[in-house]
Amino acid sequence: MELKRVVVTGLGAVTPIGNTVPEYWDSLVNGVSGAAPITRFDTSKFKTQFACEVKGYDGLNHFDRKELRKYDLYAQYGMISADEAMRDSGIDLERVDKDRFGVIWASGIGGLDTFLNEVGDFARGDGTPRFNPFFIPKMIADITAGHISIRYGLRGPNFATVSACASSANSLIDALNYIRLGKADLFLTGGSEAAVNEAGVGGFNAMHAISTRNDDPATASRPFDKDRDGFVLGEGGGALVFEELEHALARGARIYGEVVGSGLSADAYHMTSPHPEGEGAILSMKAALHDAGITTADIDHINTHGTSTPLGDVAETKAVSTLFGEHAPRIAVNSTKSMTGHLLGAAGAVEAIAALLAVRNSLVPPTINHFTDDPELAYGLDYTFGQAAKRELRYALSNTFGFGGHNATLIFKKFE
Repeated sequence: MELKRVVVTGLGAVTPIGNTVPEYWDSLVNGVSGAAPITRFDTSKFKTQFACEVKGYDGLNHFDRKELRKYDLYAQYGMISADEAMRDSGIDLERVDKDRFGVIWASGIGGLDTFLNEVGDFARGDGTPRFNPFFIPKMIADITAGHISIRYGLRGPNFATVSACASSANSLIDALNYIRLGKADLFLTGGSEAAVNEAGVGGFNAMHAISTRNDDPATASRPFDKDRDGFVLGEGGGALVFEELEHALARGARIYGEVVGSGLSADAYHMTSPHPEGEGAILSMKAALHDAGITTADIDHINTHGTSTPLGDVAETKAVSTLFGEHAPRIAVNSTKSMTGHLLGAAGAVEAIAALLAVRNSLVPPTINHFTDDPELAYGLDYTFGQAAKRELRYALSNTFGFGGHNATLIFKKFE
């Protein structure tokens, strides 16, 4: 069958470097770090005392006090970014078929704040079970998809995707395929996460997964640098409106770009470590290229998973070098996690927005915090270190990988 074409017509973001898409993009282009000492709890006994928190956030600016009781912070970020994407899309809900407008939303963890607070209160009590009646619906990872559909009356396919740090890339891929197959006209899709709390920081510390560079948080996220020592925990949400091309054209929508390919794979190797030769990443990228009907020579830009972990950056570099061969040094590679930190389940959506805007604006945001070359990464790749690069871009690829060996790749094309 002939697949429908899918375009992006709305964007929304709440990030550690900007609480709207224009703010986020401006900070990316200017190399702003979102890392700073944690303000949300006392970190004096923790190995890591900093994170990429969302700045200047007050839930009462977006929800009334009664509503806030119902929403974990991860859901708040999701609903706010979704609202921006809806406004940005210019969709008139009275003039679209809401039975064919779906929501696929992701979170790698879900309501960790809610779980921590409710169980903590119980543990500190006398054993009497006095739980908030919203405890379970606030905590579960699918609830944001439900809240978004209720808010806008969207009755199309509605569910959540969970694949650790690849979660929101999976949500975008599912939305792409539902529209391609003619099962829906539009999707509000993306992901959100809010794990900057005692459990999130303590848990990742126990794994030795996050940086402990407490003396210099702003430079702690160092993708592809010799002295990287782990990722920096981030939070926020990213939302995109995916729309069938003819549907978008019929209503005169502004089009940010086209979604032309996706790939999925598993490392089948280790619970938390990537395959050392990047075999799963290669499979995912190769599948996305095949799906898009293009070759390695067509890719102009790669927004890498680029977490700033000792093993992950090496594996991804090897994968890119192996798959793209002689073309690899011509690709503008970057890691926006150098600025945002790692938004876990929201990373795929937030980084998809960055890749789309890079193509649209012919401008690749930098990879900041590079100080020392790593001999293990001597593959000749252009990591866009230091400052944004003006480049003519037609195709951009975005990688997202998750604990459990989940790999997801998306390819975006300049709309012509």
